[in-house]
Amino acid sequence: MNPQGERWTTDQVLALAPDEASRKAGGRLAAPGPWSETGADEGAVWGQCKGSGKKPYQAVVDIKGPAFKCSCPSRKFPCKHALGLLLLWAGEERTVAAGEPPQWAGEWLAGRRERAERSAGVPSGGGAPSRAPADPEAARRRAERRMQRIGAGATELEQRLEDLLHSGLASADRADGRGSWDETAARMVDAQAPGLAARVRELGSVMASGPDWPARLLEECALLHLLDQGFLGIERLPAPLAATVRSRVGLTTEAADLLTGPDAATVRDRWLVLAQQDSEDGKLTTRRIFLRGERTGRMALHLSFGASHHPLDLALPPGLVLDADLAYYPGARPLRAALGERHAPAAPGPVPPGCGVDAALAAYGDALRDDPWLDSWPVVLADVTPIPGHDGAGWQLADADGESALPLDPRCLGRTSLWQLAAISGGTPITVFGECGHRGFLPLTAWDPTPVSL
Repeated sequence: MNPQGERWTTDQVLALAPDEASRKAGGRLAAPGPWSETGADEGAVWGQCKGSGKKPYQAVVDIKGPAFKCSCPSRKFPCKHALGLLLLWAGEERTVAAGEPPQWAGEWLAGRRERAERSAGVPSGGGAPSRAPADPEAARRRAERRMQRIGAGATELEQRLEDLLHSGLASADRADGRGSWDETAARMVDAQAPGLAARVRELGSVMASGPDWPARLLEECALLHLLDQGFLGIERLPAPLAATVRSRVGLTTEAADLLTGPDAATVRDRWLVLAQQDSEDGKLTTRRIFLRGERTGRMALHLSFGASHHPLDLALPPGLVLDADLAYYPGARPLRAALGERHAPAAPGPVPPGCGVDAALAAYGDALRDDPWLDSWPVVLADVTPIPGHDGAGWQLADADGESALPLDPRCLGRTSLWQLAAISGGTPITVFGECGHRGFLPLTAWDPTPVSL
């Protein structure tokens, strides 16, 4: 028997994070450096994390709950220390050794065990504790309470936006403006709405985004107002749009429920891997894998997370074809999906068919109609040539007939990927996959004739 019990995956740990900021902060603590006296057994993980004070923070997690305790003052639940400890434990084996919990962790765990025994009708000391079966009514009440908290947060945020418009957008550029938005974001975290919190934090950075920031701030405020109103009136929305609103405010669906739950619906196809893109933030790696069905033509995005410098569970280089089942997360324009059963080993695939610039813009427009909060939509462009823009301002991807052109996203200008793209093309039309959005087109993979990640 494994003395540490069943080891969690990184995805399981990160699914517990109350918001994106906690996820990133926990990822930065997913390394042995700040930790001491770590250990684990079949039911718990514990450790001490060095902080800014003299005494380290004491963190312990009951993995059968899960439940968390940490001596830090954070109001988030679980805090970054509990997340970092779990990510450390979920990483390489032997990083957290098996052992007996220290007194400070053992007392808390024993108290939880006694309460569990009493609620299950097992006398104290009367054998191994048994967990009561999940109570559907209790789960329904918890979900209802969270919806009420998010509703209260959305109402408060509406008042904040109204106050801003009454006082004028220029008031947002005060010296304390960013701090005020951070405070509002923290209140959205307290309301258990991490999606709202993330969008509020973005508002705080708009003032430093260039000379036209008031127009951009107004656009972002309008989208945030639309999301607030969508959630506050969610019972009146069509089911697909209601699912989109729930996901945008931060209510997630477990991958296991998508694949095996009572409403599970999978799509089997031969999925061509269009791109695999990794990004790092501190100690956390996010991997995005884009796929397109050969038969259905549907786009899909698979997300996975892991500790920095550790291999992620799923690696699918561009150009492969995977015969597998996917389950889409619910929404008005589903894109993110969970990978289910694979029916055959991955094999090399063909160059994907693509579309022109006008069709790409139409695809993004259709997706934006269903999900107004989308930043971009994945598309494959065929027979396009990278060319400098007019008067040397930026670069564009031009159709073969030269009648339509799509500007490249400014984020790729000056990067190696731009010159790779130009070198692959050599002035001739190529096939490119990327994300088409309001900033332009961000190329991720080009075929020459084999796929090249950009």
